Formats: sequence, C-alpha cells, structure tokens
Amino acid sequence: MREMEFKMEREGLLAPGQKVTVTEGLLPSNYYYTVDPSLAMSANFPFQQRLLAREGVVMSVDRNERGFYVIVRFEDEPPVQESDH
Repeated sequence: MREMEFKMEREGLLAPGQKVTVTEGLLPSNYYYTVDPSLAMSANFPFQQRLLAREGVVMSVDRNERGFYVIVRFEDEPPVQESDH
C-alpha cells in the first residue's frame, strides 16, 4: 500500500472514498502524477519511486493556508491480468 499527496486547486473536486485514476507524466529526471481529469497534481518523484498502480482511493481532503491537499491510497503493484488461455 502506498499513499501519495496531490495538490487540488479548487474545493469539492474530490471526496473521501472516491475511486480515482492517475496519469503519469515524465520529466527529464522525475515522474509526476495527475488525478484524472486534471483534478489534482502530485509532487515530482525520482525514477526509483515510480508509482506502478494507476487506480486509487481518496483517503482525505484537507485545506491549509496553501490550498487543498488530497491523500490517495494505491496498491503497491498493479493487478495481475489474467490470460485468455
């Protein structure tokens, strides 16, 4: 299990318990993640901290003086796909 923080610009876009998908972005030396469809964005992560799962669940939405922050919990590994055999 892995939890990641995402910055959300406006209130009410995500709620605890909501299932979300993320898109991975690539920079020259980091990855970053966006909650689809562009609802919140993660910090940058070095290659060795790449997120393997693409679906998660919103655990909390908090507000502080810098804005809204969303915690999303992911399974460490993506689900194993069954073969058609």
